[in-house]
Amino acid sequence: MVVRKYKITPKANKDDSANQVSPEENGKKKRSHVVYNTEGIPPLYAAEQEIIYNYQPFYTDDISLLTRSKKGLNAKAALDFLSLSGFTQDEFQETFKTTVKTIQNHVTRELTLDAALSEKLLKSFALFDQGSAIFGSAGSFHQWLNTPAYGLGNQLPFDLMDTITGIQLIEEELIRIEFGDLA
Repeated sequence: MVVRKYKITPKANKDDSANQVSPEENGKKKRSHVVYNTEGIPPLYAAEQEIIYNYQPFYTDDISLLTRSKKGLNAKAALDFLSLSGFTQDEFQETFKTTVKTIQNHVTRELTLDAALSEKLLKSFALFDQGSAIFGSAGSFHQWLNTPAYGLGNQLPFDLMDTITGIQLIEEELIRIEFGDLA
């Protein structure tokens, strides 16, 4: 599992001092800019970062994953994953063995998902977090999922995502790719 850490460093632009208006002139305090240090971290799109950030605490370790799975995720998590992954509704339904309409009904009625679906979703969020870090974006990772992988017996990684064991095999393949062990 990949956990990203960002350092927040206040940093003012060089031109800010020339264009700076005193607080008395505009009635507001001047704010300094915040720059996120992401050296060595492949860029993700803002929406991807936000979605992943919301679920990271739930899969950082096995105990967190187990505890949160047993409590059940809010049904909106499934729609968030659908948005992040770029899966079509058919791909989502094939992978998670539930319909998007059922998920939408759960969201409307403010229901939580069962433990098995919650666990599969959290493992899938972790997988997309790891895959996005390696391939640069969730879209690129989704594209890789639909390409035969040598380390998985030339199977499409996507076809393995319908089981927890399949997700673990994909995680292992991603680790091999990350460290250049492609043989």
